[in-house]
Amino acid sequence: MSNNRSGNFIGGLIIGATIGAFTGLLTAPRTGRETRKLLKKSADALPDLAEDLSTSAQIQADRISENALRSWDDTLGRLREALFAGIDASMQENQALKQERNQNTSNSLPEHINN
Repeated sequence: MSNNRSGNFIGGLIIGATIGAFTGLLTAPRTGRETRKLLKKSADALPDLAEDLSTSAQIQADRISENALRSWDDTLGRLREALFAGIDASMQENQALKQERNQNTSNSLPEHINN
């Protein structure tokens, strides 16, 4: 969850910086030629910025995927343990019932058969 928040923060920071820089360029007291040069430089930097954002998003997605896989493995392990414990308890209960039936059967037989 914190990985997602840091990814959102980084993305927001980069977008905010870009918007701030663009707004600053448009409101700066420069000549049109100087402003166009700065805008061209900024536009030339956008592909790199987009690549950085893409890389950051991919890193965040990989982290989230790894965490989800780890969580799934943990859950699967606990499920297996619970399943085996249930099977073991069922087998023990089955054996106890069989022993109880055998005792009840031997107690209900006539005495000359028991001896």
